[in-house]
Parts: sequence; structure tokens; C-alpha cells
Amino acid sequence: QSTSRSSSLTPKGHGLVYSHQPTSMAERLAAAATLRAAASSGPLPAGRRAGPSSSAFFRSSSSSSPALRLVSLRAASSRPSQKAKSVGRGRSVRCMAAASDAAQLKAAREDIRELLNTTHCHPILVRLGWHDSGTYDKNINDWPERGGANGSLRFDVELKHGANAGLVNALKLMQPIKDKYPSITYADLFQLASATAIEEAGGPKIPMKYGRVDVTGPEQCPPEGKLPDAGPSAPADHLRLVFYRMGLDDKEIVALSGAHTLGRSRPERSGWGKPETKYTKNGPGAPGGQSWTAEWLKFDNSYFKEIKEKRDQDLLVLPTDAALFEDPAFKVYAEKYAADEEAFFKDYAEAHAKLSSLGAKFDPAEV
Repeated sequence: QSTSRSSSLTPKGHGLVYSHQPTSMAERLAAAATLRAAASSGPLPAGRRAGPSSSAFFRSSSSSSPALRLVSLRAASSRPSQKAKSVGRGRSVRCMAAASDAAQLKAAREDIRELLNTTHCHPILVRLGWHDSGTYDKNINDWPERGGANGSLRFDVELKHGANAGLVNALKLMQPIKDKYPSITYADLFQLASATAIEEAGGPKIPMKYGRVDVTGPEQCPPEGKLPDAGPSAPADHLRLVFYRMGLDDKEIVALSGAHTLGRSRPERSGWGKPETKYTKNGPGAPGGQSWTAEWLKFDNSYFKEIKEKRDQDLLVLPTDAALFEDPAFKVYAEKYAADEEAFFKDYAEAHAKLSSLGAKFDPAEV
């Protein structure tokens, strides 16, 4: 896909709103002035640094993943403002706002787009963002005990959770970008990568906001067992148990499930799927695994069509996938999305944006 699109970052309420839309010069100058004003409130807290193929949001049956030794380093202290590197169309802006630097977010997005174009890692980047935010518990008020989008997934103790098998590879892809742009939090970077992967695969634009604060150590990671399982005995009940805990509803559960239009399940990681199929034996990327759709790097509504028809034995249908057409309440939305891609894109974009902010602490503070 073309990499000539420009993006805009503007403060809104709290954090930053990333519209991913081109703006006029007047709008760019106004946005830059607003960001400079927002930055004058004081320096940002320093964070800590740590050191493809996947389903988006379901637990692996394997409890082990390749060990990754993460060395915690104190990130460079943020300053109220700094001159940004020239990005986009070659214009340079000065802006520092919230927990992450706006100009660095824009530049990082371009690097992520290039990474996606060269490595086809869209599915695992979507999964990275989802698994960092999907530990949220709405019944816990305190941060970071409540889980959610806080960058904790960078720590080895959480990477070793069974549901996160293989995500060490996503962190390895992201770490050079984090090193290049130290004034971006891990929490923001993971969500930026996830949203960009959806958009670059042909999906909807996600109305993202930025400014998430990172946890500082592995002792702040959530306990294991917060993410969904792919094969529970009562799939619909299990989905509701997990997603309702996050504050999501039936429509959002079904819409988010549609992200399985991207990616593959590898039996050596998850215990699900075939070692390879006619759709995956030649890649792109590392060959193998079983995908939910024939074009598993294209974001569209084919996931719902394929589950409904169940005609192709080379395509994966997990118990939690089948439940979308078996449970009466879920089926209303699954049928709608199978018939209407535009409706799916609209609801997915809203649900993804909501998921990406679950449990996050924003700087400036949420009001």
C-alpha cells in the first residue's frame, strides 16, 4: 500500500487523538501550537525500557514460549518540548504532549508501516496490542492492578503466560522502533502498531488516542488467566465471562472476533489448527499454520462469511468462532457483519479503539 498518506496528532480531552487523516497547512500549524501549549504544563515521567503468525486474542494451550532476556533500562527523561524530526511530507514541527511525543508517534507509525510491508507481520502486531490491553478488569479501580493497556507485556514474566506464546517475536520487532523513539511509551507503541496493522491490511481507520503511561517493573504485570481460551466447554459463556469483565458487550465481542480475518493458528503454539494448508504452506512470512480466511493478510468481513458457510476444510473454525453463529444474541451481529462489510468496519473500529484504552492511565490525566 502507498506510504504517502500524512497523519495528524491532536490533543483531545486527555492523551492524543490520532486521526490518521491529511490536514491543511493551517490546521497543521494550529495543531502544533496547541501541542506546544499542552506541553508547557511540565515534563513527562520517565519510563522503563525492556528489552509471525497468530490469532488475535485467544489463549494458547502451550504454557511455554521462547525465553527473552529483557534488560530494564531507564528511558531518557522527557522534556517539555523538543524539536521533532521531519516526517510525513518533510515538514518539521515542535510538539511534546502527554506521555508520548507526538512527532515521534508520527515517525514511528511510518516505520511500522515499512515493517508491515517488508515482514507481513500484521497479525502478530494486532495480537500484541490486544493482549496488552485485554487483561483489564473493570471491577478493580487501582492502576496498574486493574490491568489493561500499560505496556506490561514487555516483561518476560508476562510474555511467558500461555496465552502470549509467540509474542516474544512481536516484541523483537517493536524493540528497535522503541529504541529509535524513546519518548514513546511501550503502551502507546503497542496500540499504535496494532491499529496501524489493521489499517494497512485494508481495514477501517481506528479513532485512536495516545498518552498511555507505562508500568515500571515486572512486579506490576497482571496474573495469568485474564485472556480468552479458544476451546472452552461453553464457548459463548466463556466469551461473555472474559469480555464482560473488560466492560465490553455482545456487539463488541462479535466485532472484535472479526479480526480473525487476519492471521493463522499454529498448533505448536496454541494446540489448534493444522500444521499447514494450501493457503499457508508458502507464506508469506514463515510458512505453515491454519488460517481463518483464504486471504489471511487482508482485513475484510470474510471471517464471518467463512464461518457461516463452513465449506472449506482448510480454513479454521474454533469453538469460540462457531459460537458466534450458534448463540442467538451473537448471531444477530455475526449475520449482520457477514452481509454488510461497512457495518462491520464501523463497529470494529469503535470496539478496537475502546479495547486499546482499557485500563490505561493517561497523561494528562483522564477527566
